[in-house]
Amino acid sequence: MHHLLVRHKVADFEAWKAVLDSHAEAQRKAGLTVQHIFRDVADPSEIFLLFEVDDLEKARRFVSSPEVPDAQRESGVIEKPEIIFLES
Repeated sequence: MHHLLVRHKVADFEAWKAVLDSHAEAQRKAGLTVQHIFRDVADPSEIFLLFEVDDLEKARRFVSSPEVPDAQRESGVIEKPEIIFLES
């Protein structure tokens, strides 16, 4: 089983979450399902996402697609995300 861990900072959590939710269908088509959303207690603008990955290649193509930076800007991501694929 594979997972995707993403860490980034956002300007406004509620605005970011609304954009994330609006992209649920695109995530599903890429074989990604949000399992958990975590916020850093010391810095609530730092967000960690854990996705379950159904199709590793689709997920890799999705996170490297040209649309992702646009969605990140739209949602208020304020620094380059760390993207890590994990295997259990």
